[in-house]
Amino acid sequence: MTTDRRPAECWLTDMDGVLVHEGQALPGAAEFLARLVDTGRRFLVLTNNSIFTPRDLAARLSRSGLQVPEQSIWTSALATADFLSSQQPGGSAYVIGEAGLTTALYEAGYTLTDTDPDYVVLGETRTYSFEAITRAIRLIGGGARFIATNPDVTGPSPEGPLPATGSVAAMITEATRAKPYFVGKPNPMMFRSAMNRIEAHSESTVMVGDRMDTDVVAGIEAGLDTILVLTGSTSAADVARFPFRPGRVLDSIADVVDLV
Repeated sequence: MTTDRRPAECWLTDMDGVLVHEGQALPGAAEFLARLVDTGRRFLVLTNNSIFTPRDLAARLSRSGLQVPEQSIWTSALATADFLSSQQPGGSAYVIGEAGLTTALYEAGYTLTDTDPDYVVLGETRTYSFEAITRAIRLIGGGARFIATNPDVTGPSPEGPLPATGSVAAMITEATRAKPYFVGKPNPMMFRSAMNRIEAHSESTVMVGDRMDTDVVAGIEAGLDTILVLTGSTSAADVARFPFRPGRVLDSIADVVDLV
C-alpha cells in the first residue's frame, strides 16, 4: 500500500472501463475530470487504442458528456511515435494501422514507405489486409525491425470480440520468427512517455486503471501509485490471483474524486 505518499500532483487514467463503457460515461467520470481541472492537476487520459487521433477521441468523449482536451489524451500510437523518434529520429516505417498511428508517426517526422523501411509498425485497424500483412512479413524478412503499438489480442465490438494487434503480430511472428517490441500497456514505457509529456515525476503521480494485467502492473513497474477501479475488466475476486497489489481498490472513478 502506498497511502503514505504526499498528495498526487499528476494523474494518469485509463479510458475504457474507467471513464467510459461502450460509449457511455461511467458515474463519477465527469466529476473526476472536473476536479482535475479545478485543482490544476496535470493529467493524461491513456488508451491502448491506436486507431483514433487524440482529436477523434476528444470528440468521442465529448459525445458521452466528458470534456477532455485533445492534448490531454495519450494513445499507444503517440507513445510508439515518441519511442521511434527517440530511437531513430527521422526514420522510415511501413505502417499497418489507421489515422491515429499514421498521423502520429508523420508528425514525429517519420517517412511512411513500403520500400526498405527502418521499421514495420503494426497497430489496430478495423480491416486487416492479407496483402499488407504479406508485405510486412517480407519487409521484416528483409531486415526491417518489428514494432507493435500494443499486445491486446482481441478488441470489443457489439457482436463480440475482434482480433486485435496482438493476434496479427502473432501471425507475423510465426511467419518471420521475429517478435515485435510492444510499446503500449503493459509496457511501462507508455507511462514513462506520458509522464514526460506532462513533466510528471513517478513519486507524485497516480495511475487509475481497470485491469490488473496492464494498468496496474505497468503502473507499479513505472514506480507509480496505483488505483484499481472495478468498473472494467478486473473484478474484486480476481485481485487476489495476481502476485502484485494496487495501492487501492475502489468501486469506481466516483470514489477517486475526493482523492484528487
